Amino acid sequence: MAQNSAGAMLHNDGGVWLNGNPAPNSSAIFLHDLVQTYKGNWAKIDVDGSTVTVQPETIVQFEGDELVLEHGGLQVNTSRGMKVRVNCITVIPLTHDWNRYDVTDVDGRVMVAAHENDDKIHYQDSATRPSKQARFSDVTVHQGEQVTREERCGAPPKPSDAVGAAMATLDTPRVIGIGAVAVGVITCWVLCRGGEPVSPSK
Repeated sequence: MAQNSAGAMLHNDGGVWLNGNPAPNSSAIFLHDLVQTYKGNWAKIDVDGSTVTVQPETIVQFEGDELVLEHGGLQVNTSRGMKVRVNCITVIPLTHDWNRYDVTDVDGRVMVAAHENDDKIHYQDSATRPSKQARFSDVTVHQGEQVTREERCGAPPKPSDAVGAAMATLDTPRVIGIGAVAVGVITCWVLCRGGEPVSPSK
């Protein structure tokens, strides 16, 4: 019964797969079901208070009041606050009145276009902090506006950071002491050789 309460209907005219198998023209879908459309084929997801058009070449997972977009595009019409999540980005309607917006994820960039009422982009930025201290920043997409964000959750350390860390290691007292001893040994070896000239043959 709990699964049925979070279900929806998937409609299509062909060229759509459900959980890795060709989808019937009409099929019930439930939590965690994966929908994939191919080039030139569209699908529609109907759930209580929301209708979502799945554009061609799209992969999306159904999670009840949230859709997880892996690639492609969605056109969302909702009066129940249907959200769309792409990696660390979540698009959230700011009103439970009818809200219409598009989400497109192509080449690592997420584009959100608000057509009716405003939406919020909730973006987790873990590039500068550990995951347990991730920073959240919200951006409002007003009706008629279009906003683009990077899909990545974080980024690897910059090369300059790695160089700085290496330089900090070389600046420790122990490393400085070892270097001083090495310089002393080499100096003694050169000066203590007596009167023998230094030549390639020696």
